[in-house]
Amino acid sequence: MFDDFDGQAWSNDQGNRAQKLFAAVVLAALDDAIADDKKYGNGPDVIARWARSRDGREVLMCAGIDPTERCVTGLMEFVKKGVRTSVALSREESERRAAA
Repeated sequence: MFDDFDGQAWSNDQGNRAQKLFAAVVLAALDDAIADDKKYGNGPDVIARWARSRDGREVLMCAGIDPTERCVTGLMEFVKKGVRTSVALSREESERRAAA
C-alpha cells in the first residue's frame, strides 16, 4: 500500500524537477536575448521569435508557462528593461523596486 504512495510521490517530485529545469532554460533564453539586445539591439525580436517557435512553445509549456501572445509580449518587455534574470530575481533588486 505504501509502495503506491511512494511511487506517486517520486513521480510528482520528478515532474517538479523537470519543470524547474525547463524554467531555467527559459531564464537562460531571456539572458541570451538581453545580451543580444545590448550587443546588436534586437533582443526583443530574438525572444519573440524563440517564444513563437515550435521549440520555444514546447519549452514554455514544459516550464508551466502558457505560450500565449500575452506571454510573448511580457517576455519582450522584460528584455527591453535590460535587467539580467539573476539580478531581477535577487532580493536586493526587489527591495529597491519596492522603495522606488
